[in-house]
Amino acid sequence: MAINPIHVIFGLKLRQARLQQGLSVTELAARCGLSPSYLTEIEKGRKYPKADKILRLARALHLDYDRLVSLSLDPPLAFLEQALSSQAIQDFPLQLFGLDPAEVVKLLTRSPAEVSALARALGDMARGYNIQEEHFFRAALRSYQEIHENYFPDLEEAAARFAREHELVARQGAPLSEEALSSLLTGRFGYAIGPIPVERYPELAAYRAIFLPGHGPRLLVNPALLPSQRKFVLAREIGYRVLGLHERALTNSPERADSFTQVLNDFKAAYVGGALLMPRDTVVDAIRTLFSRATWHPEQLAGMLEAYDVTPETLLYRFSELIPRFFGLKVHFLRFNEQGGSYRLYKQLNMSQLALPHGFDLSEHFCRRWLTVRIIRDLAHRGHAGPIVGIQRSRFLQSRKEFVCLGFARQDNLPPFLRTSVILGLRVDDALEKELAFLDDPAIPEALLNETCERCPLSPEQCPERAAPPVRFEQDQLVERRRNALEALMAAASPGADGVAGGPGTRAQPPATRPSPAALSR
Repeated sequence: MAINPIHVIFGLKLRQARLQQGLSVTELAARCGLSPSYLTEIEKGRKYPKADKILRLARALHLDYDRLVSLSLDPPLAFLEQALSSQAIQDFPLQLFGLDPAEVVKLLTRSPAEVSALARALGDMARGYNIQEEHFFRAALRSYQEIHENYFPDLEEAAARFAREHELVARQGAPLSEEALSSLLTGRFGYAIGPIPVERYPELAAYRAIFLPGHGPRLLVNPALLPSQRKFVLAREIGYRVLGLHERALTNSPERADSFTQVLNDFKAAYVGGALLMPRDTVVDAIRTLFSRATWHPEQLAGMLEAYDVTPETLLYRFSELIPRFFGLKVHFLRFNEQGGSYRLYKQLNMSQLALPHGFDLSEHFCRRWLTVRIIRDLAHRGHAGPIVGIQRSRFLQSRKEFVCLGFARQDNLPPFLRTSVILGLRVDDALEKELAFLDDPAIPEALLNETCERCPLSPEQCPERAAPPVRFEQDQLVERRRNALEALMAAASPGADGVAGGPGTRAQPPATRPSPAALSR
């Protein structure tokens, strides 16, 4: 059951009109000849009356029929009308998060004015930060993935079953071939596969693939893609067919999200595609072998790219799906893009309580000590396309949480030709100490870091990598000093105090100081 905005709005209007005339449900029922229980169901948005009953209700309330059935609400509920009519509300599958739509409707109809005010406040906040519906859809998907630790047995089984049926299981360690994937799409699913005509339409050069639906579906693939990228495009396309998903993005990467169903289906198809390229059991065994080494061997991680013939992003994202379930570890996945010295968090999955600044289009500078940033800068200094492998043991300055991060950086081969990095972070705790044999390898570099430069208390001497002054930190410290001064003033002015503010009964608050290098090393 989904929320039906027409039913809910009609129920709200009926309730609003009844209360304005001072009628109880029983009194209105007596006027129109309908049962009180039936009217209650209408007001809760669970039922919608037929035309003859609406006419009886309109007469009983002395209202015009057309006004009663219109989808407009009077103040203070007018903003609720806009919220209920939005695609995000109508399409959102509340059941995925364990929410009963009937209970949500019950809340709306029980306190409509209060919910309308809350919806308006949230709408104002969304506009203030330029949050679009697609931001909401993608944030909801991340939450859904994190609730399930990014592991979905039904999708794993769908991929494994299809691989068995079509003998796609890799033999003798050989990766799944592009030819096998292409043959399945053309032979079994009736696809025509060709290149995106970038010479004729240069504006399309940034797309990895374009899907043209129809009885003879066509998949156009960017000719500039690497073989590993082409394979993922084909495997993901098989994922759509295996799962029978029709509402989907037509381009990769999609520039817009029209519904949550589209975003969810795109994710599911990509999940199945990754599982086809990297079968669960073999990847779990490979991770276990990697973790069992007493010392860090970057060539072993890099070798997995060749073993499965996948991109760094596909490899580490697959790790994020399997490590929490089969190793019991808390992980996070990040992808950063860099262009012109500016770093942007492009993709994230946070199941390790990683401290990330929140907010769309946040105009702050991520800490340059993050592995994601460091390996991109290493890539630029080396002057080649990559990929390069990196590792770091990171400790956050304020929370003191520690992570071991594995990552890759490379030059993107599609416009605008960004440098990108992907990392998988493993939270340091008792579980990681048991699973990761090379955790204390002295060859692993360590770094003390923060969220962004603007929020960091380290001085330029303590952090030569600083990219911006600590304006947010200093602002927070100023607010804290004001609060302390106000508390001191109020304490001095209270009955029984020895003096007034600034007098002998008060104690000056010490100014906030930066941590010393010795304190930072502890």
